[in-house]
Amino acid sequence: MNLAYVLGAISIILRYISLIILIPCLCALFFKEYNAMLPFIAASAISFGAGYFIRNKKKNVEEINNINKTEAFCIVLFAWFLTCLMGTIPFIYFGLTPLNALFESVSGITATGATILSDFSLYPKTMFFWRSFSQWLGGLGILVLFTVVLPQFSVAGRQMFYAELPGSKDSRLTPRIRQTAASLWSIYCILTIMEIIILALMKMPIFDAICTSMSTLSGGGFSPEAGSIMAYGQAKYVWTVAIFMFFAGFNFTLQYKVFIKRKFLSLFKDEEFRVYLFIIIIFTLIIAITLTTHNIYGFSKSIKEALFHVLSIMTTSGFASVDYSQWNLRAKLFLFILMFTGASISSATGGVKLLRLILIFKYMKRQIAKIHHPNGVYPIKINKVIINENIVRQMISFVFFYYGIFVLTAVILVFIEQDVVCGVTAAIATLGNIGPGFGDIIGPMGNYSLLSDASKIICIFNMFIGRLELIPFLALLHPDFWSFRKIKNLHNPK
Repeated sequence: MNLAYVLGAISIILRYISLIILIPCLCALFFKEYNAMLPFIAASAISFGAGYFIRNKKKNVEEINNINKTEAFCIVLFAWFLTCLMGTIPFIYFGLTPLNALFESVSGITATGATILSDFSLYPKTMFFWRSFSQWLGGLGILVLFTVVLPQFSVAGRQMFYAELPGSKDSRLTPRIRQTAASLWSIYCILTIMEIIILALMKMPIFDAICTSMSTLSGGGFSPEAGSIMAYGQAKYVWTVAIFMFFAGFNFTLQYKVFIKRKFLSLFKDEEFRVYLFIIIIFTLIIAITLTTHNIYGFSKSIKEALFHVLSIMTTSGFASVDYSQWNLRAKLFLFILMFTGASISSATGGVKLLRLILIFKYMKRQIAKIHHPNGVYPIKINKVIINENIVRQMISFVFFYYGIFVLTAVILVFIEQDVVCGVTAAIATLGNIGPGFGDIIGPMGNYSLLSDASKIICIFNMFIGRLELIPFLALLHPDFWSFRKIKNLHNPK
Protein backbone atom coordinates (compact mmCIF):
# COMPACT_ATOMS: atom_id res chain seq x y z
CA MET A 1 0.00 0.00 0.00
CA ASN A 2 1.30 3.44 -0.94
CA LEU A 3 0.85 5.62 2.13
CA ALA A 4 1.52 8.82 0.19
CA TYR A 5 -1.42 8.15 -2.12
CA VAL A 6 -3.66 7.54 0.89
CA LEU A 7 -2.54 10.67 2.72
CA GLY A 8 -2.93 12.74 -0.45
CA ALA A 9 -6.55 11.65 -0.85
CA ILE A 10 -7.33 12.05 2.87
CA SER A 11 -5.82 15.53 2.80
CA ILE A 12 -8.20 16.59 0.02
CA ILE A 13 -11.19 14.99 1.75
CA LEU A 14 -10.49 16.63 5.11
CA ARG A 15 -10.25 20.08 3.55
CA TYR A 16 -13.60 19.68 1.82
CA ILE A 17 -15.20 18.21 4.94
CA SER A 18 -14.16 21.42 6.69
CA LEU A 19 -16.49 23.30 4.34
CA ILE A 20 -19.38 20.88 4.85
CA ILE A 21 -19.15 21.17 8.63
CA LEU A 22 -19.82 24.90 8.35
CA ILE A 23 -23.30 24.36 6.85
CA PRO A 24 -25.07 24.11 10.27
CA CYS A 25 -23.86 27.67 10.91
CA LEU A 26 -26.55 28.81 8.47
CA CYS A 27 -29.14 27.17 10.70
CA ALA A 28 -27.61 28.85 13.75
CA LEU A 29 -27.78 32.24 12.03
CA PHE A 30 -31.42 31.72 11.03
CA PHE A 31 -32.50 30.81 14.57
CA LYS A 32 -30.13 33.37 16.14
CA GLU A 33 -28.27 30.62 18.04
CA TYR A 34 -24.97 32.40 17.59
CA ASN A 35 -23.12 30.44 20.29
CA ALA A 36 -24.01 27.23 18.47
CA MET A 37 -21.80 28.33 15.57
CA LEU A 38 -18.60 28.03 17.60
CA PRO A 39 -18.20 24.23 17.66
CA PHE A 40 -18.77 23.96 13.91
CA ILE A 41 -16.25 26.69 13.19
CA ALA A 42 -13.77 24.92 15.49
CA ALA A 43 -14.40 21.53 13.88
CA SER A 44 -14.01 23.10 10.44
CA ALA A 45 -10.72 24.70 11.42
CA ILE A 46 -9.37 21.45 12.85
CA SER A 47 -10.42 19.48 9.78
CA PHE A 48 -8.87 21.99 7.38
CA GLY A 49 -5.71 22.24 9.48
CA ALA A 50 -5.28 18.47 9.59
CA GLY A 51 -5.84 18.21 5.84
CA TYR A 52 -3.39 21.02 5.15
CA PHE A 53 -0.78 19.48 7.46
CA ILE A 54 -0.72 16.05 5.77
CA ARG A 55 -0.96 17.40 2.22
CA ASN A 56 1.62 16.54 -0.37
CA LYS A 57 3.14 19.85 -1.41
CA LYS A 58 3.71 18.56 -4.92
CA LYS A 59 0.76 18.43 -7.28
CA ASN A 60 0.10 14.71 -7.43
CA VAL A 61 -3.41 14.24 -8.81
CA GLU A 62 -1.97 11.71 -11.27
CA GLU A 63 -0.50 9.75 -8.39
CA ILE A 64 -3.79 9.73 -6.46
CA ASN A 65 -5.50 8.37 -9.54
CA ASN A 66 -3.14 5.39 -9.44
CA ILE A 67 -4.59 4.00 -6.21
CA ASN A 68 -5.35 0.30 -6.09
CA LYS A 69 -8.17 -1.50 -4.30
CA THR A 70 -6.28 -1.83 -1.00
CA GLU A 71 -5.51 1.89 -0.93
CA ALA A 72 -9.13 2.67 -1.78
CA PHE A 73 -10.30 0.62 1.23
CA CYS A 74 -7.83 2.47 3.44
CA ILE A 75 -9.03 5.87 2.17
CA VAL A 76 -12.68 4.91 2.79
CA LEU A 77 -11.93 3.73 6.32
CA PHE A 78 -9.97 6.81 7.30
CA ALA A 79 -12.33 9.23 5.55
CA TRP A 80 -15.30 7.87 7.48
CA PHE A 81 -13.42 7.60 10.76
CA LEU A 82 -12.07 11.15 10.55
CA THR A 83 -15.46 12.52 9.52
CA CYS A 84 -16.98 10.87 12.59
CA LEU A 85 -14.25 12.40 14.75
CA MET A 86 -14.85 15.87 13.34
CA GLY A 87 -18.58 15.39 13.89
CA THR A 88 -17.93 14.57 17.55
CA ILE A 89 -16.68 18.09 18.36
CA PRO A 90 -20.09 19.86 18.25
CA PHE A 91 -21.67 17.21 20.50
CA ILE A 92 -18.92 17.65 23.09
CA TYR A 93 -19.52 21.40 23.00
CA PHE A 94 -23.25 20.84 23.62
CA GLY A 95 -22.52 18.92 26.82
CA LEU A 96 -22.11 15.25 25.89
CA THR A 97 -19.21 13.22 27.26
CA PRO A 98 -16.54 12.35 24.67
CA LEU A 99 -17.77 8.74 24.39
CA ASN A 100 -21.42 9.76 24.11
CA ALA A 101 -20.48 12.44 21.59
CA LEU A 102 -18.60 9.88 19.49
CA PHE A 103 -21.57 7.51 19.74
CA GLU A 104 -24.00 10.20 18.53
CA SER A 105 -21.64 11.29 15.76
CA VAL A 106 -21.04 7.76 14.46
CA SER A 107 -24.76 7.01 14.70
CA GLY A 108 -25.50 10.09 12.63
CA ILE A 109 -22.87 9.80 9.92
CA THR A 110 -23.48 6.05 9.49
CA ALA A 111 -27.24 6.80 9.25
CA THR A 112 -27.99 4.47 12.14
CA GLY A 113 -30.21 6.70 14.28
CA ALA A 114 -29.40 5.13 17.65
CA THR A 115 -29.41 8.10 19.98
CA ILE A 116 -27.77 8.76 23.30
CA LEU A 117 -30.00 11.77 24.05
CA SER A 118 -32.69 11.52 26.72
CA ASP A 119 -33.88 15.12 27.18
CA PHE A 120 -34.25 16.90 23.83
CA SER A 121 -35.18 20.21 25.45
CA LEU A 122 -31.58 20.76 26.55
CA TYR A 123 -30.18 21.29 23.06
CA PRO A 124 -30.48 23.99 20.35
CA LYS A 125 -32.07 23.47 16.96
CA THR A 126 -28.67 23.73 15.32
CA MET A 127 -27.57 20.50 16.96
CA PHE A 128 -30.68 18.66 15.75
CA PHE A 129 -30.07 20.00 12.27
CA TRP A 130 -26.51 18.65 12.40
CA ARG A 131 -27.77 15.22 13.51
CA SER A 132 -30.12 14.94 10.53
CA PHE A 133 -27.74 16.59 8.08
CA SER A 134 -24.91 14.23 9.06
CA GLN A 135 -27.26 11.30 8.37
CA TRP A 136 -28.17 12.72 4.99
CA LEU A 137 -24.51 13.24 4.17
CA GLY A 138 -23.54 9.69 5.12
CA GLY A 139 -26.70 7.99 3.83
CA LEU A 140 -25.61 7.67 0.22
CA GLY A 141 -21.90 7.88 0.95
CA ILE A 142 -19.36 10.59 1.66
CA LEU A 143 -16.98 9.48 -1.07
CA VAL A 144 -19.82 8.98 -3.53
CA LEU A 145 -20.50 12.71 -3.06
CA PHE A 146 -16.83 13.64 -3.44
CA THR A 147 -16.62 11.54 -6.60
CA VAL A 148 -19.26 13.86 -8.07
CA VAL A 149 -17.91 17.24 -6.95
CA LEU A 150 -14.12 16.82 -6.86
CA PRO A 151 -12.24 16.73 -10.17
CA GLN A 152 -9.24 15.29 -8.31
CA PHE A 153 -11.14 12.02 -7.94
CA SER A 154 -12.24 11.71 -11.55
CA VAL A 155 -10.30 8.43 -11.90
CA ALA A 156 -9.54 7.41 -8.32
CA GLY A 157 -13.23 7.83 -7.54
CA ARG A 158 -14.01 4.54 -9.26
CA GLN A 159 -11.99 2.52 -6.73
CA MET A 160 -13.33 4.51 -3.78
CA PHE A 161 -16.91 4.31 -5.06
CA TYR A 162 -16.81 0.51 -5.07
CA ALA A 163 -14.91 0.38 -1.79
CA GLU A 164 -17.65 2.46 -0.14
CA LEU A 165 -20.58 0.75 -1.91
CA PRO A 166 -19.22 -2.76 -2.55
CA GLY A 167 -22.54 -4.18 -3.71
CA SER A 168 -23.18 -1.65 -6.46
CA LYS A 169 -20.58 -2.67 -9.04
CA ASP A 170 -23.00 -4.49 -11.31
CA SER A 171 -25.73 -1.83 -11.14
CA ARG A 172 -23.80 1.14 -12.50
CA LEU A 173 -25.61 3.37 -14.97
CA THR A 174 -22.74 4.46 -17.18
CA PRO A 175 -19.12 3.46 -17.83
CA ARG A 176 -18.07 6.70 -16.12
CA ILE A 177 -18.38 6.29 -12.39
CA ARG A 178 -18.66 10.04 -11.88
CA GLN A 179 -21.84 10.11 -13.96
CA THR A 180 -23.24 7.16 -12.02
CA ALA A 181 -22.51 8.87 -8.70
CA ALA A 182 -24.10 12.08 -9.96
CA SER A 183 -27.20 10.17 -11.04
CA LEU A 184 -27.54 8.55 -7.61
CA TRP A 185 -27.19 11.90 -5.87
CA SER A 186 -29.69 13.56 -8.20
CA ILE A 187 -32.39 11.03 -7.28
CA TYR A 188 -31.40 11.34 -3.62
CA CYS A 189 -31.71 15.14 -3.65
CA ILE A 190 -34.96 15.20 -5.65
CA LEU A 191 -36.68 12.79 -3.25
CA THR A 192 -35.45 14.76 -0.23
CA ILE A 193 -36.77 18.05 -1.62
CA MET A 194 -40.08 16.42 -2.54
CA GLU A 195 -40.60 15.14 1.00
CA ILE A 196 -39.70 18.50 2.52
CA ILE A 197 -42.28 20.24 0.31
CA ILE A 198 -45.02 17.71 1.00
CA LEU A 199 -44.50 17.72 4.77
CA ALA A 200 -44.39 21.52 4.81
CA LEU A 201 -47.65 21.70 2.84
CA MET A 202 -49.16 19.38 5.45
CA LYS A 203 -48.34 22.02 8.07
CA MET A 204 -45.39 20.27 9.68
CA PRO A 205 -43.00 22.97 10.97
CA ILE A 206 -40.48 23.66 8.19
CA PHE A 207 -37.50 22.91 10.42
CA ASP A 208 -38.99 19.54 11.40
CA ALA A 209 -39.88 18.84 7.75
CA ILE A 210 -36.26 19.41 6.68
CA CYS A 211 -34.77 17.29 9.47
CA THR A 212 -37.33 14.49 9.02
CA SER A 213 -36.83 14.39 5.25
CA MET A 214 -33.04 14.21 5.49
CA SER A 215 -33.35 11.40 8.04
CA THR A 216 -35.93 9.54 5.94
CA LEU A 217 -34.09 9.42 2.63
CA SER A 218 -30.80 8.52 4.34
CA GLY A 219 -32.40 5.58 6.14
CA GLY A 220 -31.25 7.24 9.36
CA GLY A 221 -34.25 7.99 11.54
CA PHE A 222 -33.02 10.86 13.72
CA SER A 223 -35.91 13.15 14.58
CA PRO A 224 -35.95 16.60 16.21
CA GLU A 225 -38.68 15.16 18.47
CA ALA A 226 -37.96 12.63 21.22
CA GLY A 227 -41.14 10.75 20.29
CA SER A 228 -40.08 10.36 16.63
CA ILE A 229 -43.04 10.48 14.18
CA MET A 230 -45.41 9.57 17.01
CA ALA A 231 -44.83 13.04 18.48
CA TYR A 232 -46.71 14.67 15.59
CA GLY A 233 -49.82 12.57 16.24
CA GLN A 234 -51.30 12.66 12.74
CA ALA A 235 -51.76 9.84 10.26
CA LYS A 236 -50.89 12.04 7.26
CA TYR A 237 -47.30 12.33 8.47
CA VAL A 238 -47.09 8.58 9.06
CA TRP A 239 -48.22 7.79 5.50
CA THR A 240 -45.94 10.41 3.94
CA VAL A 241 -42.83 9.26 5.77
CA ALA A 242 -43.73 5.64 4.97
CA ILE A 243 -43.90 6.40 1.24
CA PHE A 244 -40.48 8.05 1.24
CA MET A 245 -38.96 5.29 3.37
CA PHE A 246 -40.10 2.94 0.62
CA PHE A 247 -38.22 5.01 -1.97
CA ALA A 248 -35.16 5.19 0.30
CA GLY A 249 -35.10 1.40 0.39
CA PHE A 250 -35.01 0.50 -3.27
CA ASN A 251 -32.14 0.79 -5.69
CA PHE A 252 -31.48 4.43 -6.68
CA THR A 253 -29.93 3.20 -9.91
CA LEU A 254 -33.19 1.45 -10.75
CA GLN A 255 -35.15 4.56 -9.79
CA TYR A 256 -33.03 6.63 -12.15
CA LYS A 257 -33.74 4.23 -15.01
CA VAL A 258 -37.47 4.17 -14.27
CA PHE A 259 -38.23 7.80 -13.40
CA ILE A 260 -35.55 9.75 -15.29
CA LYS A 261 -34.84 7.51 -18.28
CA ARG A 262 -38.52 6.39 -18.30
CA LYS A 263 -37.69 2.71 -18.69
CA PHE A 264 -40.81 1.73 -16.78
CA LEU A 265 -40.61 -1.95 -17.64
CA SER A 266 -37.28 -2.16 -15.78
CA LEU A 267 -39.14 -1.87 -12.48
CA PHE A 268 -40.91 -5.21 -12.35
CA LYS A 269 -38.24 -6.98 -14.37
CA ASP A 270 -35.85 -6.41 -11.48
CA GLU A 271 -35.77 -9.45 -9.18
CA GLU A 272 -34.58 -7.58 -6.13
CA PHE A 273 -37.39 -5.03 -6.41
CA ARG A 274 -40.00 -7.79 -6.73
CA VAL A 275 -38.66 -9.49 -3.61
CA TYR A 276 -38.54 -6.12 -1.81
CA LEU A 277 -42.18 -5.44 -2.64
CA PHE A 278 -43.24 -9.00 -1.81
CA ILE A 279 -41.64 -8.95 1.65
CA ILE A 280 -43.21 -5.57 2.48
CA ILE A 281 -46.70 -6.76 1.51
CA ILE A 282 -46.50 -10.18 3.21
CA PHE A 283 -44.98 -8.95 6.47
CA THR A 284 -47.39 -6.00 6.62
CA LEU A 285 -50.39 -8.31 6.26
CA ILE A 286 -49.10 -10.85 8.78
CA ILE A 287 -48.31 -8.22 11.42
CA ALA A 288 -51.58 -6.36 10.77
CA ILE A 289 -53.60 -9.55 11.22
CA THR A 290 -51.65 -10.34 14.39
CA LEU A 291 -52.29 -6.88 15.84
CA THR A 292 -55.97 -7.05 14.95
CA THR A 293 -56.59 -10.53 16.37
CA HIS A 294 -54.92 -9.48 19.64
CA ASN A 295 -57.20 -6.41 19.81
CA ILE A 296 -54.29 -3.98 19.84
CA TYR A 297 -55.75 -1.85 17.01
CA GLY A 298 -58.59 -1.98 14.51
CA PHE A 299 -57.68 -3.46 11.13
CA SER A 300 -57.18 -0.13 9.29
CA LYS A 301 -54.84 1.22 11.96
CA SER A 302 -53.11 -2.16 12.14
CA ILE A 303 -52.36 -1.92 8.41
CA LYS A 304 -50.98 1.61 8.80
CA GLU A 305 -48.76 0.83 11.79
CA ALA A 306 -47.63 -2.52 10.41
CA LEU A 307 -46.67 -1.00 7.04
CA PHE A 308 -44.87 1.93 8.65
CA HIS A 309 -42.76 -0.24 10.95
CA VAL A 310 -42.07 -2.92 8.34
CA LEU A 311 -40.64 -0.16 6.16
CA SER A 312 -38.87 1.49 9.10
CA ILE A 313 -37.06 -1.71 10.09
CA MET A 314 -36.46 -3.08 6.61
CA THR A 315 -35.07 0.19 5.27
CA THR A 316 -33.12 0.62 8.54
CA SER A 317 -34.70 4.04 9.09
CA GLY A 318 -35.65 3.38 12.70
CA PHE A 319 -38.57 5.83 12.84
CA ALA A 320 -41.48 4.99 15.14
CA SER A 321 -45.11 6.07 14.93
CA VAL A 322 -46.06 4.01 18.01
CA ASP A 323 -44.14 2.17 20.71
CA TYR A 324 -43.91 -1.19 18.95
CA SER A 325 -42.08 -2.68 21.94
CA GLN A 326 -45.55 -2.88 23.54
CA TRP A 327 -46.89 -5.09 20.75
CA ASN A 328 -47.52 -8.79 21.26
CA LEU A 329 -44.64 -11.24 20.90
CA ARG A 330 -45.62 -12.56 17.45
CA ALA A 331 -45.74 -9.09 15.89
CA LYS A 332 -42.39 -8.20 17.42
CA LEU A 333 -40.92 -11.48 16.18
CA PHE A 334 -41.68 -10.58 12.55
CA LEU A 335 -40.12 -7.14 13.00
CA PHE A 336 -37.06 -8.82 14.51
CA ILE A 337 -36.76 -11.08 11.45
CA LEU A 338 -36.76 -8.01 9.20
CA MET A 339 -33.73 -6.67 11.07
CA PHE A 340 -31.69 -9.37 9.29
CA THR A 341 -32.69 -8.49 5.72
CA GLY A 342 -32.11 -4.84 4.85
CA ALA A 343 -33.43 -3.39 1.61
CA SER A 344 -31.89 -3.01 -1.85
CA ILE A 345 -28.36 -2.72 -3.15
CA SER A 346 -27.40 0.87 -4.12
CA SER A 347 -29.94 2.34 -1.74
CA ALA A 348 -29.29 4.54 1.29
CA THR A 349 -30.18 1.77 3.71
CA GLY A 350 -28.05 -0.58 5.78
CA GLY A 351 -28.25 -4.28 6.56
CA VAL A 352 -27.27 -7.33 4.54
CA LYS A 353 -29.25 -6.19 1.45
CA LEU A 354 -31.77 -8.36 -0.37
CA LEU A 355 -29.65 -9.10 -3.44
CA ARG A 356 -27.13 -10.99 -1.32
CA LEU A 357 -29.89 -13.04 0.31
CA ILE A 358 -31.42 -13.80 -3.10
CA LEU A 359 -28.06 -15.05 -4.39
CA ILE A 360 -27.56 -17.25 -1.34
CA PHE A 361 -31.08 -18.68 -1.70
CA LYS A 362 -30.36 -19.53 -5.35
CA TYR A 363 -27.02 -21.05 -4.37
CA MET A 364 -28.71 -23.29 -1.80
CA LYS A 365 -31.36 -24.25 -4.35
CA ARG A 366 -28.60 -25.22 -6.78
CA GLN A 367 -26.80 -27.31 -4.17
CA ILE A 368 -30.01 -29.22 -3.46
CA ALA A 369 -30.46 -29.86 -7.19
CA LYS A 370 -26.89 -31.14 -7.41
CA ILE A 371 -27.68 -33.81 -4.82
CA HIS A 372 -29.98 -35.44 -7.38
CA HIS A 373 -28.05 -34.44 -10.50
CA PRO A 374 -24.37 -34.05 -9.54
CA ASN A 375 -23.25 -33.54 -13.15
CA GLY A 376 -25.90 -30.96 -13.91
CA VAL A 377 -24.99 -27.37 -14.78
CA TYR A 378 -27.04 -24.84 -12.84
CA PRO A 379 -25.83 -21.27 -13.43
CA ILE A 380 -27.04 -18.70 -10.92
CA LYS A 381 -28.83 -15.82 -12.60
CA ILE A 382 -30.09 -12.42 -11.48
CA ASN A 383 -32.36 -10.61 -13.93
CA LYS A 384 -31.51 -13.33 -16.48
CA VAL A 385 -27.79 -12.52 -16.24
CA ILE A 386 -25.40 -15.27 -15.15
CA ILE A 387 -23.54 -14.31 -12.00
CA ASN A 388 -19.84 -15.07 -11.81
CA GLU A 389 -18.97 -17.76 -9.28
CA ASN A 390 -16.45 -15.47 -7.61
CA ILE A 391 -19.21 -12.96 -6.89
CA VAL A 392 -21.41 -15.70 -5.42
CA ARG A 393 -18.58 -16.80 -3.14
CA GLN A 394 -17.96 -13.20 -2.09
CA MET A 395 -21.63 -12.78 -1.22
CA ILE A 396 -21.64 -15.97 0.85
CA SER A 397 -18.48 -14.87 2.66
CA PHE A 398 -19.99 -11.46 3.36
CA VAL A 399 -23.15 -12.92 4.89
CA PHE A 400 -21.11 -15.43 6.91
CA PHE A 401 -18.93 -12.68 8.40
CA TYR A 402 -21.92 -10.38 8.91
CA TYR A 403 -23.91 -12.87 10.94
CA GLY A 404 -20.74 -14.06 12.66
CA ILE A 405 -20.02 -10.52 13.91
CA PHE A 406 -23.66 -10.21 14.98
CA VAL A 407 -23.47 -13.41 17.07
CA LEU A 408 -20.15 -12.43 18.63
CA THR A 409 -21.20 -8.89 19.57
CA ALA A 410 -24.64 -10.07 20.73
CA VAL A 411 -23.07 -12.56 23.13
CA ILE A 412 -20.72 -9.90 24.50
CA LEU A 413 -23.51 -7.34 24.91
CA VAL A 414 -25.78 -9.85 26.66
CA PHE A 415 -22.92 -10.75 28.99
CA ILE A 416 -22.20 -7.09 29.79
CA GLU A 417 -25.78 -5.85 30.11
CA GLN A 418 -27.25 -9.05 31.60
CA ASP A 419 -30.29 -8.56 29.36
CA VAL A 420 -30.90 -10.92 26.44
CA VAL A 421 -33.44 -8.75 24.59
CA CYS A 422 -31.36 -5.61 24.98
CA GLY A 423 -28.07 -7.29 24.03
CA VAL A 424 -29.32 -9.21 21.00
CA THR A 425 -31.38 -6.40 19.50
CA ALA A 426 -28.68 -3.80 20.22
CA ALA A 427 -26.21 -5.94 18.28
CA ILE A 428 -28.35 -6.30 15.15
CA ALA A 429 -29.83 -2.77 15.39
CA THR A 430 -26.37 -1.19 15.34
CA LEU A 431 -24.71 -3.60 12.91
CA GLY A 432 -27.65 -3.21 10.52
CA ASN A 433 -27.71 0.60 11.08
CA ILE A 434 -31.34 0.34 12.18
CA GLY A 435 -31.17 2.39 15.38
CA PRO A 436 -33.71 1.41 18.03
CA GLY A 437 -34.06 -2.14 19.25
CA PHE A 438 -36.57 -3.74 21.60
CA GLY A 439 -37.30 -3.32 25.27
CA ASP A 440 -37.62 -0.39 27.63
CA ILE A 441 -33.97 0.66 27.41
CA ILE A 442 -33.19 0.82 23.68
CA GLY A 443 -36.72 0.47 22.32
CA PRO A 444 -38.31 3.03 19.97
CA MET A 445 -39.12 5.36 22.87
CA GLY A 446 -35.84 4.71 24.70
CA ASN A 447 -32.18 5.48 24.03
CA TYR A 448 -28.71 4.02 24.44
CA SER A 449 -27.60 6.31 27.26
CA LEU A 450 -28.10 3.67 29.98
CA LEU A 451 -25.75 1.16 28.36
CA SER A 452 -22.33 0.72 29.92
CA ASP A 453 -19.32 2.36 28.29
CA ALA A 454 -18.07 -1.02 27.06
CA SER A 455 -21.42 -1.70 25.36
CA LYS A 456 -21.38 1.72 23.73
CA ILE A 457 -17.92 1.04 22.28
CA ILE A 458 -19.14 -2.26 20.83
CA CYS A 459 -22.18 -0.52 19.34
CA ILE A 460 -19.95 2.18 17.81
CA PHE A 461 -17.83 -0.58 16.25
CA ASN A 462 -20.94 -2.28 14.87
CA MET A 463 -22.37 0.92 13.41
CA PHE A 464 -19.11 1.81 11.72
CA ILE A 465 -18.36 -1.53 10.07
CA GLY A 466 -22.04 -2.13 9.31
CA ARG A 467 -22.28 1.09 7.29
CA LEU A 468 -19.12 0.25 5.35
CA GLU A 469 -20.56 -3.23 4.70
CA LEU A 470 -17.65 -5.03 6.41
CA ILE A 471 -15.42 -5.22 3.32
CA PRO A 472 -12.98 -2.37 4.17
CA PHE A 473 -12.84 -3.64 7.75
CA LEU A 474 -12.11 -7.21 6.66
CA ALA A 475 -9.35 -5.87 4.40
CA LEU A 476 -7.62 -4.67 7.59
CA LEU A 477 -7.18 -8.28 8.69
CA HIS A 478 -4.92 -9.23 5.78
CA PRO A 479 -1.14 -8.66 6.18
CA ASP A 480 -0.88 -7.09 2.72
CA PHE A 481 -3.01 -4.19 3.94
CA TRP A 482 -0.17 -3.18 6.26
CA SER A 483 2.66 -3.53 3.77
CA PHE A 484 3.74 -0.11 2.56
CA ARG A 485 5.57 0.67 -0.66
CA LYS A 486 7.52 3.71 -1.74
CA ILE A 487 6.29 6.22 -4.30
CA LYS A 488 7.63 5.76 -7.77
CA ASN A 489 8.30 8.83 -9.81
CA LEU A 490 5.68 8.74 -12.55
CA HIS A 491 7.87 10.66 -14.98
CA ASN A 492 11.05 8.74 -14.19
CA PRO A 493 10.21 5.22 -12.92
CA LYS A 494 13.86 4.35 -12.50
